Amino acid sequence: MAENPSDLPSEQESHDEEMSAVDHLEELRRRLIISIVTVMIASGCCYFYAEEMVGFLTKEAGKLYYMNPAEAFFTYLKVSVCAGFLISIPVLMHQFWAFVVPALTNREKKSFDIIVPASVVLFFIGLAFSYFLVFPTAVKFFMGFSTDSLLPMFSIGHYLSFVIAFVLPFGFVFELPMVVLVLAKLGFLTSVFLKEKRKYVIVGAFVVGAVISPTPDIFSQCMIAIPMLLLYECSIMIVQYFLKK
Repeated sequence: MAENPSDLPSEQESHDEEMSAVDHLEELRRRLIISIVTVMIASGCCYFYAEEMVGFLTKEAGKLYYMNPAEAFFTYLKVSVCAGFLISIPVLMHQFWAFVVPALTNREKKSFDIIVPASVVLFFIGLAFSYFLVFPTAVKFFMGFSTDSLLPMFSIGHYLSFVIAFVLPFGFVFELPMVVLVLAKLGFLTSVFLKEKRKYVIVGAFVVGAVISPTPDIFSQCMIAIPMLLLYECSIMIVQYFLKK
């Protein structure tokens, strides 16, 4: 028995779905190109100020050295790319938002209007907190091991890699309240649940600190884990008193 032609997807419908998928991928490609070009342009502009940025980042270390002819150049390049990425974050977030927003409901769009800017602000607060408050203490701690026969002599490349690896994780750690807030708003978390899981979070915070810390010492791990735990407690209060969950 032949199938009813009306029960089969029409050739036009299949073509429309295919075009929709192609258009979606084309939109993603366009957003990625804009993001990459933005980072490249910002990094190129930052390279003209690389010396000033390196001086700012290395003020805690004093005199530095480079151990091979290309080390200083590639260090300046690395700092420029990192700075270009940070400067480009608002544009990157806008591209992400513009790509995702068509799939969201009006209610979700209103939530993201607050969450996306707040995430950017928290990320930069985390970087500032780390660099101005935590990092100087960490450098003094590590330099405290020097003696008359054991003097610190930092390579510029290794030192700035340490700075980036130490400071950058704090930007992501400070996103914790936003992550908890989104999950709570979607109904996946409650303040009671968060309180019950506190002991696991304490262990997890130190595990995360050990994984993302640039050095294996307990001091660096605590410098990452303790702010994470404080932010977790703030998240519980936000969910309990502001979301009433």
